[in-house]
Amino acid sequence: MIHWRRATVRTVLHDRPGAREVSAQLDTPLPGDDSAAEVRALAYTDLVGSPEPGDAVLLNVSALARGLGTGGFALVIALPESLPADPPPGPGHLVKDRYSPLQTMVLGVDDQESPHHETLRTADSLAGRPVVVADLHSAVPAIAAGIRADRPEARIAYVMTDGAALPLQFSRAVSTLREAGVLSATVTVGQAHGGDHEAVTVHTGLLSAVHIADADAVIVAQGPGNLGTGTPYGFSGLVVGDHLNAAALLGGTAIAALRMSQADARDRHLGVSHHTLTAVGRVARPGVLVPAPVLGSLTPAEAARARAWGQEQAWADDGAALPARLEEQLAVLTAAGHVREEIGLAGLLDALEAAPVRMSTMGRGLDRDLAAFLAAAAAGRAAAARI
Repeated sequence: MIHWRRATVRTVLHDRPGAREVSAQLDTPLPGDDSAAEVRALAYTDLVGSPEPGDAVLLNVSALARGLGTGGFALVIALPESLPADPPPGPGHLVKDRYSPLQTMVLGVDDQESPHHETLRTADSLAGRPVVVADLHSAVPAIAAGIRADRPEARIAYVMTDGAALPLQFSRAVSTLREAGVLSATVTVGQAHGGDHEAVTVHTGLLSAVHIADADAVIVAQGPGNLGTGTPYGFSGLVVGDHLNAAALLGGTAIAALRMSQADARDRHLGVSHHTLTAVGRVARPGVLVPAPVLGSLTPAEAARARAWGQEQAWADDGAALPARLEEQLAVLTAAGHVREEIGLAGLLDALEAAPVRMSTMGRGLDRDLAAFLAAAAAGRAAAARI
């Protein structure tokens, strides 16, 4: 079910490549409101055009009406009185977001009309390149920070899957990382679209990252807005296991970024999340590299900051061993045939703080859930060691 509203654009709030954020005045109120409200709305400019102040817009306000996250945005479906011009004729017949009202046609790297088609027709190996696969989109900046901490000149490609947001332009973080040169290329696969390169599958997305974008390391994760239900297999990140399998099948070094938390209110996500234990422990084939952050290995200055935030919980304790809960959780992964590797953390908090984007997961930053970001950065460090 979709909640629709007509609205009028008031102001332009923010522009980034392929997306424009505006404030818009609703003609009629949201459910439970007593008056029409002004809301933030996001327009994908390549799909619907660029709304200007005074423009009438048609909005999908379902997430706002139901009090969901999705960045707190209404989504612009159309500018009825200012339709964009038809795109110029060109090659490409890959349809993404198929049979939705905003399906779009792109030129894929594996498309017969692509200049890269011959490369993708014959490529079948990643030649050992490290591929870090994560559950949450919020891990992407932290993984990249971990790679660049040790290999600052590394070329990093991000492969965005279609488990959550389909347009890459929804992600402010990726836009900033790309602009800052932290990411050298982006690839959107499956129904996702908007990357520097488009691909049909994760497999051709990985191959294009290496053979076309010349990446030294690849990060694979869904876009913002993952879905979970609290059931063992009912979460969008379950495909992490499949993506690790794809990386291994193609001869890459498959690395699982642990989804960790020391602050999540849900017990199933404390320590190593049940999402990681299921996707990696049950779905991924044996042999995945599992970077385990060594608690207590921050530099003294970093440890002091962790203590000041109240985030020490063994991160800042000299020589601390992994707490029993983490040991039990990691044992699940090693029992499944995966390879645990201890990763020291010295310098990673500095790298996370120096990143061009602010670290945030579920609304929590470094000072509220240090474990989430150090675990992801440790996976990046493991990848850097294999470049």
